Amino acid sequence: MARYNRALLIYNGNAGQKDIEKRLGACIPVLSRDINELILLKTLEPGHAEQLCKTYGERSDLVIILGGDGTVHEVINGLAGLEKRPIIGILPGGTCNDFSRTLNMPQDIQRAAEDLLAGKPVPIDVLEINGHYALNFWGTGLVTETSNNIKESEKQLFGKASYYLSAMRTMRQMEPFRYHINCNGKTLEGEAVMILVANGKFIGTNQLPFRNIHIDDGEANLFIIRNTNMGLIKDILTRDITVMDENDTSGEVLHSLGSEITISTDQRMEADTDGEVYLKTPAVVKVLKHHILAITPDVDESIIL
Repeated sequence: MARYNRALLIYNGNAGQKDIEKRLGACIPVLSRDINELILLKTLEPGHAEQLCKTYGERSDLVIILGGDGTVHEVINGLAGLEKRPIIGILPGGTCNDFSRTLNMPQDIQRAAEDLLAGKPVPIDVLEINGHYALNFWGTGLVTETSNNIKESEKQLFGKASYYLSAMRTMRQMEPFRYHINCNGKTLEGEAVMILVANGKFIGTNQLPFRNIHIDDGEANLFIIRNTNMGLIKDILTRDITVMDENDTSGEVLHSLGSEITISTDQRMEADTDGEVYLKTPAVVKVLKHHILAITPDVDESIIL
């Protein structure tokens, strides 16, 4: 007996034709073994995945995402507002595939398809930001400018390394900004070059330098990076850094946990949400605990409590 009756497989229509045919050819035979009705939906333009999920999501047991972090972001924005939300499964189909890494999904497409069918759905948190949704992160400052400065030619040539190249360029011109934050009723103020509210563990394939990030605890991780230099960025990328809490004013990176975080800046700033830049400050970030079920191939301390 098939494990799932009806599943949607949403894939990025903007991906290269040969690449997507190869990925579909690797995963469809595997998925078909345990799904009675597998419906393939190709996205045709930005925002299309969100609309497909709003239209067909409640009629499906499972929504499989074959795409990068942008496609994942569109899907969660299409599903999070539904009354009846299907299970989601993520197959690696982009440059970084950050949230699939948080779920411990293999980055090989065939292995990921096999683990998706064998895996267990677990309840995970979703971030709600000013009426929009995110699975991985919300951020402003350096993280946003880095996303804006990624060159498409470098992305095609160097893949995930394009994120590092953009970060190095952006650091040279990043100026501190003043912030005002209320995190679970506690006020934080000062200057920073980056503010990050993380639900997931990876950005640009790099694991964030804090071990106790959980996607099912009902709290987001607030990071405030006060200044930037080559050494600090290297430490963040290699996880060789000491993360301070908000009561310690000596650290370059402050950390706090919150289920509702309000962030404002003296000047309105662009914000990066799961790698997509379309929101601005101020922002109210709320954690919707256990809002959706996502498949992970194994259940361990890094996934659940």
